Amino acid sequence: MGPRTQPWQHGGMADIDVTDDPQTGRFEARVDGELAGFSEYRVRDGRIVFTHTEVDDAFEGEGVGSALVRTALTRVREGEGLQVVPLCPFVKAWIDRHPDFQDLVAPGNPAS
Repeated sequence: MGPRTQPWQHGGMADIDVTDDPQTGRFEARVDGELAGFSEYRVRDGRIVFTHTEVDDAFEGEGVGSALVRTALTRVREGEGLQVVPLCPFVKAWIDRHPDFQDLVAPGNPAS
C-alpha cells in the first residue's frame, strides 16, 4: 500500500497535505508541495510509537505540527486498533491539549 494523503485547511494558510508513508515510518506534512514537517513512528506489538516530530522553521506557528498530529491520530483511530505510545514530547503535549484523543493512548504511558 502506498502513501495516503489528506488535505488540511488551517485558517488562511494554504492546504497542508499530510501523507502517511508506512515504508519510511513517518507522516509528512507538505505545503504547496514543500516538506514542512514530519512525525516519525514505528509499529510493534499492536502499538504505534511516535518517536520524533519536527516542523521546518519556515512553517513554525502555522499549524503544521497540529495538522500533522491530528491527521496521524485520526488515521490511527480509523485503522487497525493500534494504541498510541507518545514518546515524542510534541505528540504527548498535543494529546494532553486534546482530550478527545486520550482514548488512543496505551495504558501506563505518559499521556494516559
